[in-house]
Amino acid sequence: MPERARPRVPRTTVALTALTATTVLAGCSGGTQAAGGDGPPRTGGTLTYAVGSDLACADPQQAGNGDELTAARGLADSLTDQDPATGRIVPWLATKWRVDAKGRSYTFTLRRDVTFSDGGKLDARAVKESFDGVRKLGAKAVQASTYLTGFRRAVVVGDNTVRFEFDRPNAQFLQATSSVSLAVVSPATARRAAADRCAHAVVGSGPFTLDRFAPNQQVVQRARKGYAWPSDVTAKSAGAGRARLDRLVFKVVPETGVRVGGLQSGQFDAVAAVPPQNEQTLKTAGLPLLSRPVPGLVQSLNVNTGRPATKDPDVRRALQKAVDRAEIVRTVYTPDYRTARSALASTTPHFADVGSYLATDRAAARDLLDRAGWRPGADGVRTKDGKRLALTTVWFGAGSGPAQSTLELVQQQLKGVGVALTIKTVPLSRALETFKTGAYDLALGNASTADPDILRNYYTAKGLDVVRLGAGPLRSALYAQSTDIDPKVRGRDLRTAQRLLVEDAYAIPLYESRTVIGVGKKVHGVTFDAASRPLFATAWLS
Repeated sequence: MPERARPRVPRTTVALTALTATTVLAGCSGGTQAAGGDGPPRTGGTLTYAVGSDLACADPQQAGNGDELTAARGLADSLTDQDPATGRIVPWLATKWRVDAKGRSYTFTLRRDVTFSDGGKLDARAVKESFDGVRKLGAKAVQASTYLTGFRRAVVVGDNTVRFEFDRPNAQFLQATSSVSLAVVSPATARRAAADRCAHAVVGSGPFTLDRFAPNQQVVQRARKGYAWPSDVTAKSAGAGRARLDRLVFKVVPETGVRVGGLQSGQFDAVAAVPPQNEQTLKTAGLPLLSRPVPGLVQSLNVNTGRPATKDPDVRRALQKAVDRAEIVRTVYTPDYRTARSALASTTPHFADVGSYLATDRAAARDLLDRAGWRPGADGVRTKDGKRLALTTVWFGAGSGPAQSTLELVQQQLKGVGVALTIKTVPLSRALETFKTGAYDLALGNASTADPDILRNYYTAKGLDVVRLGAGPLRSALYAQSTDIDPKVRGRDLRTAQRLLVEDAYAIPLYESRTVIGVGKKVHGVTFDAASRPLFATAWLS
């Protein structure tokens, strides 16, 4: 395999990646974790991984939930990778890159030995067509499109050199090139209609190829022969070469108990989303748990300011003060979980500790509701102008598990200050529709990503617009940080944004999430990426 050059980046990029590394290491010692095993790794076999979320789309650029992104990772490679242990951006399909001083132009030099699984060459023209395909997908590229804010065009500079031009600075684009959502797909895939891409027509350069796809049932992948261009992160831990597994099967199993029981019985080799109440069961059975803190957005109740009651800042602040995060973690989770101290997880670059705004104070919550004109009613629920202070919160997933238990505890806590809370479970496949209609007062959610621009993507109209944020200092700070190339300036705007999110209670942060997966005793070599999603390129079975 040809020797690859180290990335050469301008001073601004070096500063940004160094800051990222420092922040990630400070909150997540150990980085990637793997299931160990005796003896050298073996090749062959089928690993079946049971997941809880729907697998409705096989296309990495349209994948909308964490399990879809995990499945898509093996099919297509990205221009760069992000080292989960240091946070640094490292080579993958690109051997080096250059960012102009204004952050409006990113030029990548590509490896010359990469091919797609259909035999086509992965060169600058193919990369351009893949990114043009993201633009063509529009809103269907749920996450990918948010990374391309201000994108003007991709320019083929040479056979193995491509330049991306933006009409404004894009501070998070380099990190975004390491994401699954911006993985490079073949020209044949990029030209297809969105529905075809989701259903079956995914061709990439990854270590696996798509064998069979049954939407919301299973995804079957086969190891690609001749694969020899892993990222620097993978090469460092496992060397170059094809995946060690022959086949990788993702099976949709929504019921937690069925997943856990299937792991114990040997029906599944690994299972996603092990809840806290099942962790000890698996440990007692001698089954390893792999766990890593999730960077990005913490699990929060996000408050829709477009609704009659919650448009009032005093009502939102009262909700903030009525919630007892410590009680939630103590009651529902394990000591490995942390109470939230911001809307961003502490393992995310530019995290700011704004925990002083998150202290529980139910007396102050009652005073705020009194000031807002909500008086205690005969049944304990406050009323104003003949209307009860009755709110609805939505969450996306199955109707049980730790999220449901969390909301039931919050329901009790809010009842103590005179707020009635109805819990509504919505299928994950309807999340975008729900955000679009805004038919909720609160929405429970988090997001796994290693860049703080997720705040803009989640809270403003340029993304999901979850809280219906209007003009003002918070929106200005969120927009400004996305164009701040100087890490110090970006950090200042992100600190402002995090403070205002909780001070004005657009977000009610609860706890920092963790990825917890269970694996069988014969499973080894499973790792995590920088967004704490499991990777199977180096997995093997003993």
